[in-house]
Amino acid sequence: MKRWGFIGLMVLAACMPDDSEKRDAQRNVCPGITAGELPEEPRTTQKVTSEDGREPVIIRYRQAPGVTAARVHQLGGRVTASFRHAPALAARVTPEERLELALDPSVESIEPDAELRATGLGSLPLAALTRAGLGASGAGDYPGKLQRVQALQVWDRDGDGVPDPGAVTGAGVRVCVIDSGMDMNHPELRDAVVGARDFLDADDDATDGEEGHWGTGHGTHVAGIIAARAGMGGQGGPVLTESGLMGVAPGAQLLVARVLDLNGRTNMSLVLEAVEWCMSQGARVASLSLAGGLATFTSEDIFKAALDGGMLVVAAAGNEGQYLVSYPASDPSVLAVGAVDDLDRRVYFSSHGEGLALMAPGVDVLSTFPRGLGSFAQLELGRARPASRSLLYAPTGNTWGALVDCGHGGTLDSCGEDSSCDGFIAYVHPHPYVRPERAMVNVMKQGARAVIFASELVEGGAEILSVPQQGAWVPAVTITQAASTVMGRQLGATTRLTLRPVDYAYMSGTSMATPYVSGIAALLFSARPDATPAQVRAALQSSAKDLGPTGYDTEHGHGLVQARGAMEALVGPTP
Repeated sequence: MKRWGFIGLMVLAACMPDDSEKRDAQRNVCPGITAGELPEEPRTTQKVTSEDGREPVIIRYRQAPGVTAARVHQLGGRVTASFRHAPALAARVTPEERLELALDPSVESIEPDAELRATGLGSLPLAALTRAGLGASGAGDYPGKLQRVQALQVWDRDGDGVPDPGAVTGAGVRVCVIDSGMDMNHPELRDAVVGARDFLDADDDATDGEEGHWGTGHGTHVAGIIAARAGMGGQGGPVLTESGLMGVAPGAQLLVARVLDLNGRTNMSLVLEAVEWCMSQGARVASLSLAGGLATFTSEDIFKAALDGGMLVVAAAGNEGQYLVSYPASDPSVLAVGAVDDLDRRVYFSSHGEGLALMAPGVDVLSTFPRGLGSFAQLELGRARPASRSLLYAPTGNTWGALVDCGHGGTLDSCGEDSSCDGFIAYVHPHPYVRPERAMVNVMKQGARAVIFASELVEGGAEILSVPQQGAWVPAVTITQAASTVMGRQLGATTRLTLRPVDYAYMSGTSMATPYVSGIAALLFSARPDATPAQVRAALQSSAKDLGPTGYDTEHGHGLVQARGAMEALVGPTP
């Protein structure tokens, strides 16, 4: 959930300029640069979109045996899933086939197989994204976030950075991550995974990618918040030491269910299939950092079956910033989670309203990312080293040049006479109508070899942005408002920018808040294996740190999730 860029937006190709000082007089661009090529079609799966005129639906029948796959095939439709906990199956049908099925007396209804999206990476509305930056501390410090939700008070009371002997770490509890899949060989996650299923490709390889293309990294990030194991060898310097980072429940076991395609999209039928698979694999918690669509009888049946079967489903409230909790978080059998910043304020993008249960950290969250695809930035301006965040998917490397003010980067003359085809560092001010990839293409055409996106927010914050994964780009970062003030006084000065490839990334959104609650639920089930989902939910809600008006409110739910408080509410005081 980042500000301007995301996979599936217009993909632009660009390259570094040559050393010529001559410009195209008509276009005001440096020669030898290609940018703004025809966009590629977004990479999606056949289950999300179709080129044969078929639409995804869920066919609900009146009673067993009801509609059979053979009947759907007879009419020309294609069955994609059958459900065990609801009298329904998913199919792709033409309008004519749908009409034929609707006339079948055994069919109760034909429900939409709605599209859902990840509630992280690239899905924030523009107005909200201007407010989603670094936390108040400006550090994006992952141990600080673990402390705020009291995870360290459960398993690291002596503060030595490793779980205390005999402490509750989530051991013995399976958490099912229904997401984009993950980097199955990430050093801090590979020992946590005990099962995987790819519902897009119908196989057991739940890697976040296909055909040599990586997906969003969303599932890897979510999984790390839940159950990353420290000291396993991830590359994270200089921000992280060799001990790496740990998840909320570093002893929990992960089941990985890949349902999101390379653009972070899926259909409800795949999610429901995944929920049933998680149940069959013995999961006590399912974590859903995705949202979209509306409730149907079939979805309500399956989420209730999960609850009755002993699995707590936790889902993101959504990033629309509206007074309406997104689905499936709004389902009565699901626990809805919103996001707060480092001052425990509800983040502007976090949806809220009736049904919101809990809040958790959702701004500038550091977690695992596909190996080598993350990057940590270091910005140098003389002796100053302003805080910065690299754009997701921007290239790594070391570059330098004079700092040139390029305004909003909205035009091909935005950098003015100070730009040079020999190369410079573009300083770009955010604008809600100029997306970062467009601004980057414009300044690159004028000779920029790196881009710094400023922040003009009074409260400070380095926004977390991204660029399309395809195409050629230059290194790019965002900076805080305080750093922007300094940079604005140093125009023309030599600036150096270094982006180092790492196995971690910062991300923001209710996608990041959700796994905090999922991990804490795993701690509770680990401490008391016989607990029901209802008991765990009650413990989580009754112990939450109250935010806003006293008691429950629709802005913050029951408040900020607290691991130790919930543990004491469920099993009694601990020494």
